[in-house]
Amino acid sequence: MAPVIDIRRILIFLAFACGIAWGSALVVYLTGGLTGSPVIEPTTGLTLAFVLVAGPYMFAPAIASLLTRLITREGFREPYLRLNFRRAWPYWLAAWFGPGLMTVAGGAVFFLLFPAYFDPTLGTLREMIEQSAQASGQVVPLSVEAIALLQAVQGILIAPLINSLFTFGEELGWRAYLQPRLMPLGPRRALLLMGAIWGLWHWPVIAMGHNYGLDYPGAPWTGVLMMCWFTLVVGIFLGWTALRSQSVWPAVIGHAALNGIAGLAIFFAQDKPNPLLGPMPVGIIGSAGFALVALLILLTPRALAAPAGMAAGTSVPADPAS
Repeated sequence: MAPVIDIRRILIFLAFACGIAWGSALVVYLTGGLTGSPVIEPTTGLTLAFVLVAGPYMFAPAIASLLTRLITREGFREPYLRLNFRRAWPYWLAAWFGPGLMTVAGGAVFFLLFPAYFDPTLGTLREMIEQSAQASGQVVPLSVEAIALLQAVQGILIAPLINSLFTFGEELGWRAYLQPRLMPLGPRRALLLMGAIWGLWHWPVIAMGHNYGLDYPGAPWTGVLMMCWFTLVVGIFLGWTALRSQSVWPAVIGHAALNGIAGLAIFFAQDKPNPLLGPMPVGIIGSAGFALVALLILLTPRALAAPAGMAAGTSVPADPAS
């Protein structure tokens, strides 16, 4: 018997995931937006916008999955929470180091196409360091090149662990809950649809200037569309790691690794490149590394085949209590 997609549960999940996130974004918008948000902790400069975006917005998919399970009486058994490290360690490694390599590749392509924006002296980073030193009254003992190298190493080796505390909220909902329930469509269609949904879910914060700012052609609508492209190519990679490992954790690590390394190319940029193009991976040229990997995944016949023991395209079985 062919697997059947559970439209009801998917719609309930999406209603909660978008409702909670977009409701939080509405509060941010009404209280000054991302840039004019009130400070709620003067010592650290913590703003209401940061709390709402890092909290209920980013954890909305996880909350939605739990609420959907509760309402539909699906049960709380989640096989994708298993580590499966012994069998799936190659996908853990791909998730840990792949985003850094693809980000560097995309930035390199951008600067090759637009060399006028490349600054080998790291002027942007140098200015940031000087401003920080003036504010703190302390001299930075390291050279700007050493700091850039440390930032890159930290982004690749350490950020995946630290940032996973925040990316878990998204991935528990997207890759652990929604993706398996879209698999009856076929893995390629499921990942493509996942990417579009993930991009639209980001719409409110993109409209308020997240990732792209507001000073670019066609803002904010072109930013929303570009975000959908970005989540599409990145989502295919993250979805592939989750599918092949049968675990959400490689996707959590991969998402965290991306967040830790995404801004590296800005250190080498000068003037104001169009963020819709690059050099960051959220631009269409900056995402070239992710796009190439996504294309290879989609075109390789066995890349999206589920591991032995679980047929591709099967839906997650319902709990007996449902």
